[in-house]
Amino acid sequence: MQSFISETLDSILKTTKSFENAVFILPSQRAKVFLKQTLKDKISVGFLPEALNIEQFVQQVSGIEKADSIQLLFHFYTIYKNLEKDPDSFDTFSSWAFTVLQDFNEIDQHLVDTKEIFVYIRDIERLKKWSVTGTFTETEFMKDHYSFLEKLNNFYPPLYQFLLERKIGYQGLMYREACSNIDGYIEKNAHKKFFFIGFNALNKAEEFLFQKVLESNNSEIYWDLDALFFNTNHQAGTFIRKYKKEWKYYEKNPLKTLSTSFSGPKNIQIIGASKNTTQIKYAGEILENFKDFKNTALILADETLLPITLNSLPKNINAINITMGYPLKDIPTTSLLFSVFQLFVSQEKLQKTIVNEFYHKDVVRFLKHQSVYKLLSDKNSALVDNFTEEIGKENLIFISKAQIESILIDTTASVKSGISAIFNSYTTINEFLDRILNLIALLKEDVTTLEKEYLFRFYTAFTQLKTLQTEYEYFTDLKTLFLFFKQLISSETLSFQGEPLRGLQLMGMLETRVLDFENIILTSTNEGVLPASSQQNSFIPFDVKIEFGLPTFKEKDAIFSYHFFRLLQRAKNVFILYNTEHDVFGSGEKSRFVTQLEMMRDDIIYKNISPKVIPSKTALKEIPKNKVTFERLKELAEKGISPSALTNYLYNPVSFYKQKILKIKEFDDVEETVAFNTLGTVVHEALDELYTPFVGRFLSEENVSKMEKEANNLVKKHFKIQFKNGDISTGKNRLISEVANRFVSNFLSKEKELLKDKKNKLKIIATEENLSAEIIIEGIDFPVKLHGQVDRVDELNGVLRIIDYKTGMVSSANLRVPEFENLRDEKHLKAIQVLLYAYLFTKSKNYNFIQPLEAGIYSFKNLNSGFLPIDFALPRKKPETNITAEKLEEFITELKIYIKEIYNPEIDFIEPADLRY
Repeated sequence: MQSFISETLDSILKTTKSFENAVFILPSQRAKVFLKQTLKDKISVGFLPEALNIEQFVQQVSGIEKADSIQLLFHFYTIYKNLEKDPDSFDTFSSWAFTVLQDFNEIDQHLVDTKEIFVYIRDIERLKKWSVTGTFTETEFMKDHYSFLEKLNNFYPPLYQFLLERKIGYQGLMYREACSNIDGYIEKNAHKKFFFIGFNALNKAEEFLFQKVLESNNSEIYWDLDALFFNTNHQAGTFIRKYKKEWKYYEKNPLKTLSTSFSGPKNIQIIGASKNTTQIKYAGEILENFKDFKNTALILADETLLPITLNSLPKNINAINITMGYPLKDIPTTSLLFSVFQLFVSQEKLQKTIVNEFYHKDVVRFLKHQSVYKLLSDKNSALVDNFTEEIGKENLIFISKAQIESILIDTTASVKSGISAIFNSYTTINEFLDRILNLIALLKEDVTTLEKEYLFRFYTAFTQLKTLQTEYEYFTDLKTLFLFFKQLISSETLSFQGEPLRGLQLMGMLETRVLDFENIILTSTNEGVLPASSQQNSFIPFDVKIEFGLPTFKEKDAIFSYHFFRLLQRAKNVFILYNTEHDVFGSGEKSRFVTQLEMMRDDIIYKNISPKVIPSKTALKEIPKNKVTFERLKELAEKGISPSALTNYLYNPVSFYKQKILKIKEFDDVEETVAFNTLGTVVHEALDELYTPFVGRFLSEENVSKMEKEANNLVKKHFKIQFKNGDISTGKNRLISEVANRFVSNFLSKEKELLKDKKNKLKIIATEENLSAEIIIEGIDFPVKLHGQVDRVDELNGVLRIIDYKTGMVSSANLRVPEFENLRDEKHLKAIQVLLYAYLFTKSKNYNFIQPLEAGIYSFKNLNSGFLPIDFALPRKKPETNITAEKLEEFITELKIYIKEIYNPEIDFIEPADLRY
């Protein structure tokens, strides 16, 4: 394969023997490197030509230095503030200013009369408001939008003049000034010969500059296009056909050069892959088959896939050259800096600025970040871990600076002061930026070379921000700085440095200009990606763009068409991958360019691939019982098995094993919002305290009225005990505390309603009473103790009632047990608990069953149903709620089977297959 650069140089060498006064102008920096290398291979001795990319050439002609985006934004805001009576804040301004600058850039690149286009836009907006009847009504939003568009012409001239005086500017300004200076530049460089190589879509300014240089009769231009696209109406040849038709240069000169290589034999595979990751992984598999990567390129149409790609390259790649920047938002240091900002953003939001306390999650996120964590000694790391646990145990929602300093006692002075300074009270923007810079300086001491690159990139960015803030003071508060930083980081990249001529070339679509490769792997060739969607990010309407000759999505589509087909011209092996899944807009449908290619060639191989799925049957967790397990089970038998432990076993034996054998407790997490179990405990404890003084007494309506007066304070008291350091005065917690109050008050109201009827006699027998009993089970050579705490025992009209309070939803269906054979079913677990309380009560009290006995639940979410007793009747039969000795004996017989199963060495702890939670 002879590349376009090689062919072009062969043509130039026929007429040019010395390159001492030659200037080669190319579309990209990468093309310059390949051109010089190819030229070195072709000439043995002599001067290499001066090589410029188009931006360097324009800068040379214009005499204007390109300003970076941050600098430009600050200058624009300076102009904007001087013009506006009521200017936007800097963060609001920056949200639209980038788009305005982009529009100014495009207008200048295409040499549009700015006054004319802005007046045109203004007149269009005024026409929209016009009405025959004069009844057009504008919303405030519409007024702001029309007013803003009319002001664009006020912003442009002063900004242009401001930048021109300082000899800096955006790309469009450089182009416009270059067009003004080109005659002088040509005269000054009359002894030089210019070669324009490999261009395609030119803006108006480039067309003007190129034609001016070509008119000097000492310059040449070489296009890279296949005759197939030029001689037809194919979209890829749109621009070059236009130049051939319109430029005066071509009245006397032939068009150079058209190749005929596209129609040659090629191995082309079009591969559909499910999901983006599958595409990238398969591209890695393709690369594994190559032995030499010297003439191979992996091209990402979607450059956001670079991080995935770098983690998917095969081991046989020993050198790689990357032409894309790595997105800064994906770098670990970014998340650290975000965590620093978040400390103070949350602090202000949660109104903790005066006391200088920080939200616990923000503190842990910062201290546990890999960059900060590895600065600490082993002892300090352990202190951080212990502190994290303490936050959960003590329910510390907010953390003071003193608490943070207490865990930095054994670290070095520099680390202690650097980390401690982050938590100082916020004073000024400049001081805050100093904190960030000091933290970056601290982090760079012990990091890898790559991490130093990250840190240096941020160090320069924050140093520049500090310089600009010192000069302009546009950041009025931390929130503004944070929003600007997020905007900045979303578009910035970290450039890779490498040897351009070695190894695999990993590049974006635009970087392929002028370059040719034998082996090409092109990913993400989906509609909406290649070409990009037609949505425009501009304040200039579509019809105005057409009127003034500005590019629209149609021209951009033609540009991508050229890049796509030019890339394939000289390639031998082409692998085109696209995403077959319809998960986002535009995905699932292959690019129109791929469809065109299919129509142009009949030698294409088609494939569809998907991830290799190896079916594997997930084995249920199964834990055998050993000697240690039985020692612990014996201890449990002596200490006692509670109803909740038993139902936990019936629901999930593995969960029972973790809690009772391994004694694993749930992690103490910070309870910011009152947990449901905390709510339940508060309600139980409040009712216990209310009813305990009346144990052994008959209850009256007056007694309950007195309870109602005390209830609110008791609920608050128990919230303070159970919800450590938590605030129940605002937000969700206020609502949950009101729910607890409502649960208690509604329950007391039901009691009053019951006692209003003087026939009803209610006696409180016990509250929160601990009950226990030992049972002997055949096959187990020691007694098993059962124990539990019953919420309440009372006597209503001669019927003894065992009562369990539930703050959750329980219905009568949950307590219907017509037979005991299927007790293990999840629907019977609540009934098991209540029946076990009844059994424990009868055994503990040597109950004689002369008096009727019931056991059941009060559900606070179903209080209208009142007391819900255990019902032994079949569905649609008359309720049977009386608990007899025979029923309990039948129940305990069934229960012994389950307990025997727990102590059976042959039966492992097995997780149920149908486990829901």
